[in-house]
Amino acid sequence: MPDMSRYQPTPYVRIRHPEWSKSAAIYQINTRQFTEAGTFQAAIAHLPRLKALGVAILWLMPIHPIGVMNRKGTLGSPYAVRDYYGVNPEFGGLDDLKQFVSAAHALGMVVILDWVANHTAWDNPLVVEHPEWYARDWKGEFHPTPWWDWHDIIELDYSRPEVRRYMTDALMYWVREADIDGYRCDVAGFVPLDFWNNARRELDAIKPVFMLAEWEATDLHAEAFDMTYAWTWYDALTSIARGAADVNSLYRYYSWNEKAYPADIMRMMFVSNHDKNAWDGTEFEQFGDCLHAAMVLSVIGEGMPLIYNGQEAGYNKRLAFFEKDPIVWAEHPHGDLYRQLLALKQTNSALWNAAWGARMIRVPNSAPAQVLSFVRQNERDKVFAVFNFSAQAQAVTFEETLFEGVYSDFFSGQRAELRQPAALHLPPWGVRLFVR
Repeated sequence: MPDMSRYQPTPYVRIRHPEWSKSAAIYQINTRQFTEAGTFQAAIAHLPRLKALGVAILWLMPIHPIGVMNRKGTLGSPYAVRDYYGVNPEFGGLDDLKQFVSAAHALGMVVILDWVANHTAWDNPLVVEHPEWYARDWKGEFHPTPWWDWHDIIELDYSRPEVRRYMTDALMYWVREADIDGYRCDVAGFVPLDFWNNARRELDAIKPVFMLAEWEATDLHAEAFDMTYAWTWYDALTSIARGAADVNSLYRYYSWNEKAYPADIMRMMFVSNHDKNAWDGTEFEQFGDCLHAAMVLSVIGEGMPLIYNGQEAGYNKRLAFFEKDPIVWAEHPHGDLYRQLLALKQTNSALWNAAWGARMIRVPNSAPAQVLSFVRQNERDKVFAVFNFSAQAQAVTFEETLFEGVYSDFFSGQRAELRQPAALHLPPWGVRLFVR
């Protein structure tokens, strides 16, 4: 018999996702705007509401003191870090952060911190203590990240082992000191991959952590990150909403997601976040009449859904980024929709994350450029979803039998038996969702 050992496939993903991420959704907290006070203590009062909403991972935007030199606006950007071991007094102190984390843990939620490894504020003490740790431009001067309007920060030089050691120690500090559960890593692709791979190993040695990369690349998943951004998905949907593309743009995304990315990873699905809200407009502006369908797909399709603070309140204004601009909280149908969808995600195992859940299988239909239809199923659960991503009503039939079955109509609660030659009628931008 020939030796086949060298031809055996090896797992691409060599990290273990925390068990609590299995059916999780993630919620982004802009602490400055989350409450009128803008503090960790004030945010604690919202934790029972967030638990009831159905989120499991709370992502705190950067908690560190903000640089003053070359600051943007009155309060500055939280991504201009002045002290990696400090807490921004605007939000409270270290004990306040610990109390927030402890209160979240008591409710069965976890907390990840936003981490800015690529650059620091101009007046971070490292600039004086270790000027050799910073990148230099052609004139030999400190410089912001090239080609971007990031004049309030300067870049670190990751060719230096001392920088890598310092940053890894700082990452480990917050896991040990505040018992946080992982990180969302800003512009992760601007920092060398081997740094992240080593940092993940050192963090996991303390406790199982969850790592989210603000990037969209396969190689980040092998040894460092549980989840990456799905910007391409967002771009496809906003193009559809504007009438600049059709469902073929989503087919391209899902094809790449299935073939170019390993199955045992997570992509973050979002219709808003702090970047999109601050610069591109609210989800109401970006998606228009397509918003409801986009929200549903972000939860029902493959990936982990993100809710940006205020979405559940139907907040339809941009939040200021460098000034105080607190959210005005109110009940809204969007909150009810997310509660329903996230409850379904937690109980229907076909919708779970990474390899715990089931892949999307396309169900061809009679209007493929306007209607997306797919099944997710395993031995226990099944979901059949049909989305009309067009401004015209559609009546569609289906070319294969995978969709057949006895379901509950998710939105009406009525029993639905679907068999060939089934025809479904969808209003403009309408969604039909069947579960069992």
